[in-house]
Amino acid sequence: MTKPDATQATQSVDDGSLERTSGSGRMEVNRHLMFDHLVLPEEGSPRECFEAVSRALRDRLARRWMHTQRTQDRENPKRVYYLSMEFLIGRTLTNNMINLGLDSTLHDGHLHLEHLAWQDIVEAEPDAGLGNGGLGRLAACFIESLATLQIPSMGYGLRYEYGIFRQSIENGFQIEQPDHWLRNPDPWEIARPRETAMVSVGCQFEWHDGKLRAVPGGCTHLLGVPYDRPVVGYGGQTINTLRLWGVGTPDYFDFGEFSSGDFVGAIVDRVVAESITRVLYPDDSTRAGQALRFVQEYFLVTCSLADILHRFRHSNEDWEQLPEKVAIQLNDTHPAMAVAELMRVLVDEANLGWKKAWELTVGTLAYTNHTLLPEALEKWPVQFFKMVCPRLLEITLEINRRFLAEVETRFPNDPVRLSRMSLIEDAGEQHIRMANLAIVGTHSTNGVAQIHSDLLRTRVVSDFAEMFPHRFNNKTNGVTPRRWLLSANPDLASLITESIGDAWIVDLSELRRLAPLAEDTAFRQDFLQTKQNAKQRFCTWLETTTGQQVNPTSIFDCQVKRIHEYKRQLLNILHVVVLYQRLRENPSATFPPRTFFFAGKAAPAYRLAKRIIKLINNVGQVINNDPVSAGRLQVVFLPNYNVSLAERLIPASDVSEQISTAGYEASGTSNMKFMMNGALTIGTRDGATIEMAQEAGEENFFLFGLTAEQVAESRPWYSPRWHYDNELETRAALDLIFSGHFNRDEPGIFEPIRETLLEQGDFYMHLADLSSYAATHQRLGEIYTDKDAWARAAILNVAHSGKFSSDRTIAEYASEIWNAVPCPIAHELKEGANDVKAQD
Repeated sequence: MTKPDATQATQSVDDGSLERTSGSGRMEVNRHLMFDHLVLPEEGSPRECFEAVSRALRDRLARRWMHTQRTQDRENPKRVYYLSMEFLIGRTLTNNMINLGLDSTLHDGHLHLEHLAWQDIVEAEPDAGLGNGGLGRLAACFIESLATLQIPSMGYGLRYEYGIFRQSIENGFQIEQPDHWLRNPDPWEIARPRETAMVSVGCQFEWHDGKLRAVPGGCTHLLGVPYDRPVVGYGGQTINTLRLWGVGTPDYFDFGEFSSGDFVGAIVDRVVAESITRVLYPDDSTRAGQALRFVQEYFLVTCSLADILHRFRHSNEDWEQLPEKVAIQLNDTHPAMAVAELMRVLVDEANLGWKKAWELTVGTLAYTNHTLLPEALEKWPVQFFKMVCPRLLEITLEINRRFLAEVETRFPNDPVRLSRMSLIEDAGEQHIRMANLAIVGTHSTNGVAQIHSDLLRTRVVSDFAEMFPHRFNNKTNGVTPRRWLLSANPDLASLITESIGDAWIVDLSELRRLAPLAEDTAFRQDFLQTKQNAKQRFCTWLETTTGQQVNPTSIFDCQVKRIHEYKRQLLNILHVVVLYQRLRENPSATFPPRTFFFAGKAAPAYRLAKRIIKLINNVGQVINNDPVSAGRLQVVFLPNYNVSLAERLIPASDVSEQISTAGYEASGTSNMKFMMNGALTIGTRDGATIEMAQEAGEENFFLFGLTAEQVAESRPWYSPRWHYDNELETRAALDLIFSGHFNRDEPGIFEPIRETLLEQGDFYMHLADLSSYAATHQRLGEIYTDKDAWARAAILNVAHSGKFSSDRTIAEYASEIWNAVPCPIAHELKEGANDVKAQD
């Protein structure tokens, strides 16, 4: 697939005069301050100035955005539509300026206001609360790469008023607070009320005993109101769209009800509507929370498909052309209802026969699986379908009937197989298995790392792989180098560009040209200096914002990801206690000082994960203040982990912790960001870490522990008690934790962790890997003291990180799943740019 040239891309932006007309740019910012906020430029607050700068920049890119849309409409290429419940896009201003080639503006003062530093303006932008973890960040990287590769595409998600939650730590405990990221107007979004979609919910709602209750029968109509955000490809040649659906109600208000005193009854539909997109991931530990999540998914799918098919019909009269003009990617099972909804439209509205409708549905839809955890494969109660979307239930049951007849033909007299493969789970309350629906109703099912795809095919859904072997494939994840290296780590990015040129920005495989420089003494020194600069910047920021002080010369050892047992933050903190115990027993023991950074959120209903956060913080409180370990070991839990924090921490990191139980991590993407920024990985042979080690050489990684095969084989006989009884350091660490040493005033608080590890089988095998993990960390510390050896390995990691660009991943999706090609619009930019200049 053709990649844009980095230099030409920047030049094309210069043609648009976005940078050269700095005086005009300043005037536009001042105009927005005065007319939007009614303040003088020299009196604008950081937030007001952020909005003014963003709106001025959006004004400038609007013509290019329109050019992209009109060119794609005229050329009528195949378009890619990416459906995801999450888009963890982070902040937008700086990223858009860099992708438009305006990064010099950040330094030369073109858009600065004299009374504020540029960083004050940047910090006034909140992280968009549209995602939680790797799934959403992957979606954000993917839509940026789609625009950079000039592939016609749109992302579809929900416009959550609140993010998942804002995390704070009080007395070591996670506290969840509202994340009202849309408290202020978002200057990047544009409401499109003329393109509103109608969604029918197959029940009505009423207030009963002070609670909102669904009532079977009738129908409630909701409106999906689209809000569009620009997705700027590097160089600004293509600006695609991320469309987020907000929810509203038809303009109906029962004045008589309200006047008679029934205030709630008059506005009940509006209350229902506002609840749907209020928060990302409602608490699914309750039936009400599960129902809300189900309605969110239904709302996303219905609105998005209505919009997609409207766009298709605008340029194409023949439904037969649907798979040739439309590719819809389902990001995990959350949008899997698209299978039934597309069938509904084709059968009920387009009046196609079932066979033809099914052929078009399967040919249009593709599915990405993101988990090997059976409990994470969504299953929805049949009752939810009956209540909310009964027609989709009828269609799903018919899909299942026809599919099982096909299975029976292929594998006769095998009722157990039929039960496993059925879309309906009959044990107890009936559920619809959404992963089964997604596999049956699409032409492609891909995993996101080679080991994940292999295990998915051979273990998790092996029956389906046997039935549809041609549908299964792998697409190893990637991350965008524009945000995660060019923007996040300007010192390292500059060093790379000075050494090999800037082609790496759009072709990350160019980083291989750094490999010979690993043997260059001067380059190693410069490389280490960029790392030290990043560490010092992080320390300064941390002290300024939180008051915490850390040693910038210590090893920065980082584990930043969602808190979950299989990701094994617990293994990490157990090892920290092992190191602490060594110092208690031998205070003269020598090893390089280490700072262990943890960050990540635990789901509000995940009690054990929240208890692990408490343990990390309590251990840190003791170790950081014990004279025997102070200055040598430090534990820091960074609250409210988000994209902006990652952009600060990852460039400063020396060690990346990727220590999931082998066979449980689908891919990981933080591991790629760390590698790209010169951190060395200590990890299990799991997810994409395996492929990273293959690229850079295992001698430049710190791999340890059981393999996925060994984990599976040892299940029948694994005994955590054996490790406690036979490994002295394991027993000493556990005894110290459960003696109350870290919770003297909170007796018994870590009992659930003790039970998990020693009484309930240690399912994720923390104790099985602890000794191997500690020994590998010992080797890591020894190599760190040899700066040349460490720098050489880190440079080789950067040099071999090119495979893990989201550009490569998207190019593979485009050629192997979507059959989509670029639709260049650069030839029209000059005319449009001159128009912009004339306006200036």
